[in-house]
Amino acid sequence: MGNLLDKPTVAGYLLTIAALVIVIAGLNKAASLIVPFLLAVFVAVLCAPILFWLKSKKIPTALSILIIVFGAALIGVVIFAIIGTSLNDFSRTMPLYQAKITAKSHVIVEWLDGMGFKVTDKDFSETLNPGAAMQLVTDMLVGLKNVLTKGFLIMLTVIFILLECSTYGEKLKAIFDDPELAFKSFRTFTLNIQSYIVIKTLTSLVTGILVTVWLLILGVDYPLLFGFLAFLLNFIPTIGSILAAIPAILLTSIQLGTGHVIAVAVGYMVINVIIGNIVEPKVMGKGLGLSTLVVFLSLVFWGAIFGPVGMLLSVPLTMSVKIALDTRDETRWIAVMLGS
Repeated sequence: MGNLLDKPTVAGYLLTIAALVIVIAGLNKAASLIVPFLLAVFVAVLCAPILFWLKSKKIPTALSILIIVFGAALIGVVIFAIIGTSLNDFSRTMPLYQAKITAKSHVIVEWLDGMGFKVTDKDFSETLNPGAAMQLVTDMLVGLKNVLTKGFLIMLTVIFILLECSTYGEKLKAIFDDPELAFKSFRTFTLNIQSYIVIKTLTSLVTGILVTVWLLILGVDYPLLFGFLAFLLNFIPTIGSILAAIPAILLTSIQLGTGHVIAVAVGYMVINVIIGNIVEPKVMGKGLGLSTLVVFLSLVFWGAIFGPVGMLLSVPLTMSVKIALDTRDETRWIAVMLGS
């Protein structure tokens, strides 16, 4: 059996693939347990720099964590209250919006028919269904809302992760034969992950605020909801900005007309070009980028395993894998292949 695993035989590759399939299936079945934990890790990574800063000011660890948890809980409650109300209202009116979109699609079909293109309503809806994009976004937000109902479990996990932060170094020294090398690799990995998540969260926050303000100026309904959506989907480069813009553009076409649709589309494009193509590369560096193909595949992969929240966390999860691979010489070539 040892020879089978040691030598790069076909049987060995098949065994590895079979084990990978089993692991993926297990992750999918345990998604209800793993997803809150992933969100807790995400929050803990964001909170860790604040914890270390408070401790540098001679504030006790317990009090520092209490301050962080209270602040995070307060922000979560405010977001949940504002976005939850808008989401419930948006979900109730979704059938009406879909009906109006279908009516507009019928007008497009008639126009195409007049131009000599024989297209039926059924063919058009099966090939290009704008209402499906709005439903996808709604399902994603509802899935996130459902996960956030486990807020107590998430915050409890965050507390324990932050409490463990100060002991990770000692544990690594006790585990490895060469603790200095292991600690250096671990520190590089954690700092890169932390840097990526913090910077991406800040740029996503700016994106969400700018989208909200722009939609408020134009008078589009649910600006806070669409701003929050832009914040979430900005974690998915390139594809996320397109997904975030589609429902806002569709709603604007129903509510306000063609002129405002152009204004909304241009606003989204300008915001995402400035943030995604100018600000982020300068602050984050090109070395932490992922190729567009990898972004799309990670969106499909993690979404299939963990559902809507997996789609939102797809890029941070893939970035974690990439950074981990980049810390070792033997696997750095894989990280290069995943990069942009």
